[in-house]
Amino acid sequence: MYEQISHSLLNDILVELRQKSKPQNLQLFYTRLGANFYAIYSLFHTLYGDRSDFKEHMRNLVETLMRQYVNRSSQLKKIDLEREKEHNWFLSQKWVGMALYCDGYADNLEGMLPRLSYLQELGVNLVHIMPICDCPEGKSDGGYAVRDYRKIDSRFGTFKDFDKLAASMKKREMLLVLDVVVNHTSDQHEWAEKARQGDKTYQDYYFIFDDRSIPDIYEESMPEVFPETAPGNFTWDERMGKWVMTVFNQYQWDLNYRNPTVFIEMLDIILFWANQGADILRLDAVAFLWKKMGSACQNEREAHLILQLMKDCCQVTAPGVLFIAEAIVSPTEIIKYFGEDAINAKECEIAYNATFMALLWDAVATKKAILLNKGIQNIPQKLERATWLNYVRSHDDIGLGFSDADIVAAGYEPLSHRRFLVDYFTGNFEGSLAAGLAFGRNMETGDARISGSLASLAGLKRALETHDLNATNTAIKIILLLHGMILSFGGIPMLYYGDAIGTLNDDSYLNDESKNNDNRWTHRPKMNWEDAMQRTQPGTVQYSIFNGIKKMISVRKEIPAFADRNNREVLNVDNPHLFVFSRFDQFNSNSRVLVVGNFDDEVQFLKLPPLQQMGFFQYESIKDLLSGETLHVTDESLMFPARSIYWLQA
Repeated sequence: MYEQISHSLLNDILVELRQKSKPQNLQLFYTRLGANFYAIYSLFHTLYGDRSDFKEHMRNLVETLMRQYVNRSSQLKKIDLEREKEHNWFLSQKWVGMALYCDGYADNLEGMLPRLSYLQELGVNLVHIMPICDCPEGKSDGGYAVRDYRKIDSRFGTFKDFDKLAASMKKREMLLVLDVVVNHTSDQHEWAEKARQGDKTYQDYYFIFDDRSIPDIYEESMPEVFPETAPGNFTWDERMGKWVMTVFNQYQWDLNYRNPTVFIEMLDIILFWANQGADILRLDAVAFLWKKMGSACQNEREAHLILQLMKDCCQVTAPGVLFIAEAIVSPTEIIKYFGEDAINAKECEIAYNATFMALLWDAVATKKAILLNKGIQNIPQKLERATWLNYVRSHDDIGLGFSDADIVAAGYEPLSHRRFLVDYFTGNFEGSLAAGLAFGRNMETGDARISGSLASLAGLKRALETHDLNATNTAIKIILLLHGMILSFGGIPMLYYGDAIGTLNDDSYLNDESKNNDNRWTHRPKMNWEDAMQRTQPGTVQYSIFNGIKKMISVRKEIPAFADRNNREVLNVDNPHLFVFSRFDQFNSNSRVLVVGNFDDEVQFLKLPPLQQMGFFQYESIKDLLSGETLHVTDESLMFPARSIYWLQA
């Protein structure tokens, strides 16, 4: 869109930059900048237009975009062009991800190279390597307290190691996902250190106050993220003699995006990692980007404007790079992080489907899909050019973030139901074999979240300890059921390292003073490669889980109906233990797949006549794509074994 004021300013900026820079082939840059500039200008003006130095910051922003474009390699620019032509490339069913710590999965970045073959064997071709930037030892929050955004932590290796790994992944057609922690820095970051020394410029990078008067106003409406280990949202810094906003941990200082210099600094860092070869950037804690007194300081409109601006700027310099919004918030809020419109207000192409994850665990505990059905049908429709990241568990705790209204509609009382779930997954409910831990318990409200490895939450740990073969088989079925759900639901499935071999809770974190007050480390283990070798031995737990997931991944990649084109329909059935949905190929009506999951410990039956009226089961036989078994449709219902999942196709 051409708009005189913005483009007149752009002309002035470009004339100045051309005089300063060496001649370059910038035709594509100018084309993309011209196409996106009115949106960039408008957003930047909305956020910072009342400042007297607005034009200076606007010039710095354009200069940053140009500099990073010049720094971008010809190989990455070629990929940008390919992805611009095939702009929905990431919606394909062929992508299957895994999230991992490089020092947990392998010892370091160099050690990851020979371990890529394990991922390829499983079928994983999208790898989220969690934070590798330099962090203070002991105060790193698992890598999310960054001391230097442009330095790889020596514990993980060097940029030479990283470049080798990234190059090998490109040759294997594997996508690389990296984190950029955009909400806060370590208190040992250079900016924080300069702020401590009294530099007003860098004190403006953060929320810093002489006394408690303004922090106390913020505290009136701000919830606590870690009430047990980091109560409150402000920390007194003795060296500086001032209060600092620290929403997460006391050593993580929140950045002040009211300052345009902060925005430009962080955009520069995003583009730096895009230029290192990242295909997808996970933007951490985006819901917290804008702080406003009198609010919860989460999900503010300005946070969305910042993300839109980051995306528009990235479209100019590195248009082939996608964003993941790390926003674990309610369904009505998370949907907004895709943007209001695919063209005019785009934000992040990918967002965590935290609600689906929590609902799956609810179905495991209740053995019913009632709340799962209610909750899923109340998630708003996403944009077409956007996709969910579906997962069973991640490096973080499991929050019970479904809505109270859905809980009531499912026939439960919200407070008591959440307490039941915490009790169930910590093994404090009769009949539960789960071995999780309560995390972040709020003593005033009784709220808590849940830590623990997938296998331990599914009951495998206690089943193995008691040598209970039936319980062991049930746990394996639960693990496969959950993976079958995320692999077929629609979106990018993201596995977690160790889950494909049934990794149990790791209690070694208790011996580390820097970790023993954070029980999330129980599900952040060192990969046991001796256990992993058991995946080739029939009869072992590892063999059953690994090869079950491997088969699902292989089948998924062959079925066009599993591509994410808003082509899913959740079906209401009269059996509360079953979760049933249809996936269909928009280009082939005969490619419909019916997914049926039985969350109960008993055999369940699905009545056919209601589904036949909707066009399903019109044939005499149907095939389960996972087992290859043919089911003959002769009776009024189909039988589904306990804790099972079926992908059915005529």
